[in-house]
Amino acid sequence: MTIVVGYTTDRFGAAALEAAIAEAKVRNTALLVCNSTQGDSYVDAAFAHQRQVHDLESTLAASGVPFEVRQPVGVYAVDALLEMMADDDAELLVIGIRHRNPVGKLLLGSASQQLILNCPKPVLAVKPPE
Repeated sequence: MTIVVGYTTDRFGAAALEAAIAEAKVRNTALLVCNSTQGDSYVDAAFAHQRQVHDLESTLAASGVPFEVRQPVGVYAVDALLEMMADDDAELLVIGIRHRNPVGKLLLGSASQQLILNCPKPVLAVKPPE
């Protein structure tokens, strides 16, 4: 079985990664880390670049949890994560969430909300410490 984690290079991604590692240890399973970008990977601040991927892989290796990192480019994060969750081995999706006011959700939408509503399997939504 596998836990899929939506990773971004900010504190929300760090919170999701930390929770996913903890869940993987409890469940004795592997992690599939997804860090995607819909547009140009060089201008997307949430997309991990070579040094950040190296740091991410070092953190994962130090955790002792088996892992794989995937970085789809040109794919909306929600679509990439839902596709990974459609795999029979995927058992849990872990995402970081941020507080957004209703107007912000209306104008920009909410990837977290789309994932929670459309994912066919359990979703663990975590917030970073204040």
